[in-house]
Amino acid sequence: MAVAIARPKLEGNVAVGTDRRIGFAEFGDPQGRAIFWLHGTPGARRQIPMEARVYAEQTGVRLIGLDRPGIGSSTPHRYESVIAFADDLRTIADTLGIERMAVVGLSGGGPYTLGCAAAMPDRVVTAGVIGGVAPTVGPDAIGGGLMGNLGTKVAPLLQIAGPQIGMVATALIRLIRPVGSPVVDLYGRVSPEPDRRLLARPEIRAMFLDDILNGSRKQMAAPFSDIVVFARDWGFRLNEVTVPVRWWHGDADHIVPYAHGEHVVSRLPDAELYPMPGESHLGGLGRAEEILHTVLKVWDEQDGRIGRSG
Repeated sequence: MAVAIARPKLEGNVAVGTDRRIGFAEFGDPQGRAIFWLHGTPGARRQIPMEARVYAEQTGVRLIGLDRPGIGSSTPHRYESVIAFADDLRTIADTLGIERMAVVGLSGGGPYTLGCAAAMPDRVVTAGVIGGVAPTVGPDAIGGGLMGNLGTKVAPLLQIAGPQIGMVATALIRLIRPVGSPVVDLYGRVSPEPDRRLLARPEIRAMFLDDILNGSRKQMAAPFSDIVVFARDWGFRLNEVTVPVRWWHGDADHIVPYAHGEHVVSRLPDAELYPMPGESHLGGLGRAEEILHTVLKVWDEQDGRIGRSG
């Protein structure tokens, strides 16, 4: 049986330069506190769980998903470093009339979330990361995991052939659109048991279908650009992220090892790790309400501190 998905209240794109645009989708309350939700690798602007969309509606949150460059309705572009994305987010926030915000990032959205927090401590009140990718080069680096074992090896190839590979991936996405549901089922069958259970939930399955059919269908260069930029110096150090960070990580994560979450959290000045026992890489998608509630609680605490110091 089909599962209804909360439709975006607003969907479009924002100019972030003379020849570049970033796609976005808004859910919840247009006048509420803004939380940007940064999708994984791969993913697009609608990779936001139904639970999060409903929670935003019920609690007066302005929840905004973004397409990274080269996916959905965003212009293809490869950042020189992870932190360069913060300039685009700043422009998007200005255009949408947002002064202060929280940022939440899933998996490949994690590095960009930290980069925004490092670059805009005056505007990013707090950040949440779900199974985020860790640095693979520089003083904050840790080895292992899919990015460390494979990503760093294929990054040089993708730097040269990424656009062409992206074109092939785009063609494949268009081919599987009519059979999107069986494709999600197939991914579930080859995933670890915790992720398989999650993908069997109708609302999670419907979210992925919604994202494939409405977000990722036009182009597919972003995941390959992500891998290239993750394999470089991110442009900031973890100890420069001074805003509060809350980090969720499955202890059975088969893509980004749990030890990577522990490593990054240990290097952040103000961070807490929320282990997800028995969960794998997608586990955080099943805890969207908890994640948003925690982020808002930290926001309230930060405002309380400002009030007392004022």
